[in-house]
Amino acid sequence: MAIPPSLDAAETPGPRRKKILFGILRLALALGLAGFIAQIKLDYIEAYFYDLRTRIRPAPATTGHLEMIFVDPVTIRDLKRSPGFGAHARLLEILSTASARAIVYDLDPTQLKGSDQDRARFLRVAAGMPNLLFLTDDLEMNGEEGKLRFPAPFDKLRVAPGPKSSDTSNFAKDGVTRRFLISYQDRPTAHVELARLFRPRIADTEKVRGRFSFLGTEQSHINFRPPRSYPESSLSDLIDGHESAARFRDRIVLIGQDTQMSERDYARTPYSRESVGMRSAEVHANIIDTLLRNDAPARAPLWLNLFFIAVVSVLTVHVVFAMKPTRGLVILAFAFAGFTFLNFFLFWPFAWWVSLAHPLLAFFLCYYFFIPYRLIIENRRSWEIYQKHRLLQQVEELKTNFISMMSHDLKTPIARIQGMTDIIQRDPTPLSNGQREALDTIRASGDDLLKFINAILQYGRIEAQQVPVRRQSRDINVILLDVIRRHEFLAKLKRIRLIDELEPLFPIPVDPELMGQVFSNLIENAIKYSPEDTKVLISSEEKDGRVVVQIADQGPGIPPDEIAHVFMKFFRSKNARSSTVKGSGLGLYLARYFTEINGGTLTVESSYGQGSTFTIELPLQHTPGE
Repeated sequence: MAIPPSLDAAETPGPRRKKILFGILRLALALGLAGFIAQIKLDYIEAYFYDLRTRIRPAPATTGHLEMIFVDPVTIRDLKRSPGFGAHARLLEILSTASARAIVYDLDPTQLKGSDQDRARFLRVAAGMPNLLFLTDDLEMNGEEGKLRFPAPFDKLRVAPGPKSSDTSNFAKDGVTRRFLISYQDRPTAHVELARLFRPRIADTEKVRGRFSFLGTEQSHINFRPPRSYPESSLSDLIDGHESAARFRDRIVLIGQDTQMSERDYARTPYSRESVGMRSAEVHANIIDTLLRNDAPARAPLWLNLFFIAVVSVLTVHVVFAMKPTRGLVILAFAFAGFTFLNFFLFWPFAWWVSLAHPLLAFFLCYYFFIPYRLIIENRRSWEIYQKHRLLQQVEELKTNFISMMSHDLKTPIARIQGMTDIIQRDPTPLSNGQREALDTIRASGDDLLKFINAILQYGRIEAQQVPVRRQSRDINVILLDVIRRHEFLAKLKRIRLIDELEPLFPIPVDPELMGQVFSNLIENAIKYSPEDTKVLISSEEKDGRVVVQIADQGPGIPPDEIAHVFMKFFRSKNARSSTVKGSGLGLYLARYFTEINGGTLTVESSYGQGSTFTIELPLQHTPGE
């Protein structure tokens, strides 16, 4: 089965150049995917995040230069009809005495009803107010001067372009109002003209924050305040004298409708996508306030958005290929949260609009695009490990079979050699001293070889996990005394005293054969590696709920740097290798293993040059599972 090459440079074998090549390849993949993501149009999602940021931030302050008057259900109830020419004429007469900076109508006067006398009165009062204007959604192109005009007899009223721009066919295409027009074909809109009443410097529209060009217009984004952020009055309250017109002094007064009878009187905004989310006059107030404060949200430059997309892509690809999945997900989660927090922080209080949709898409797309490849790599590694494991099992099986066959085949000729030496020793024919020494050497060598073979066989059974534990309730002292008795002859040859200090003990559950081998190995080592005319102390006691056996010698001891390795299989210390004592390096390994499968522990303490003490601790009771 063909397996694709790994992109994980950290684990790919090869020289430094190859690792660098894989790093460049990963970087190129990340940047390529970042470039692809940057081309995807995500205006709708980006607009959603823009609206979310607008809603959760603290509301911006107003300038206090705007007031609103609404034809609302209260007005219709008080007047018992929708206000016509007469009511609006009366309103204008009241406002004419208030010294307002501007009076702005956000409704069509041609749609008002009333008698000819009331209409004439309305037109007369309106004509005498130079600060009165009527907003329209229409725009006037160069060469179409005079287009923005009501039909007679309303043609004397001042009409100004003040369209509400909604994302209907462009940008997010969700019908939400987020933008406003600064100018059209170099002609400023009514909002700019009104803002100039308080901020003359706004005449230079190039200084409007967040300005951008679109289809012959100059636009920016509205820094929305929540609905009902501006002071407002009911038209009927002013007409009836319930409210004083003095509050409108030096203010821009916007007059609109709030009857919920026409969608034209409302707009969808970042605060609400309902068809009556915000009253139209409030939208105009937000536009004018945005110009007065010059705090429109400014979109980050394209290069900065591309930079964030690239950084996110490179980070995600690196995490996917270079880190473990759990750790990688944690890092990506923190990076995701950190970038989102940074994005919201830049939006408030700095009114910087950094793209959020594309970097977030980079997080998810890079992760889910490359994670299958990472899984292929992991599956390949698992397959390689599985194959290596199978190979090791086969090698282990071959090794075990070889050791078993070799050991059994060797035991037969050794048994014959030992048998022949026994026959020769029992033969009545006298032997010379040289012959007897040679015979003893043959027998001793056979015994050593037999011990080595038995150790190898036991090691093979351990590796195959075929060592049975046959526990019996036995007195440890009895096992120790039997082992001591069998080693007395070896000790006498070196004039070594075997001293036993055994306290009376209760029988405990152990495998007597295995523990006998442990004691035999330790006592035999103590005799072999101790110099002549020394002592070996064997002691036993019950301590802290355990049987403790210690075997202490006066041998050369173990170097400190070798103590940690003495129980490793096939390990022999430097002193042992340089001595005449032969060994397989398996004795202590087997001793510890046999002790542990009996539920005990085997440890060693040694003072280099002074001797060693091996301590065996066995539990008084057998715990299942040990």
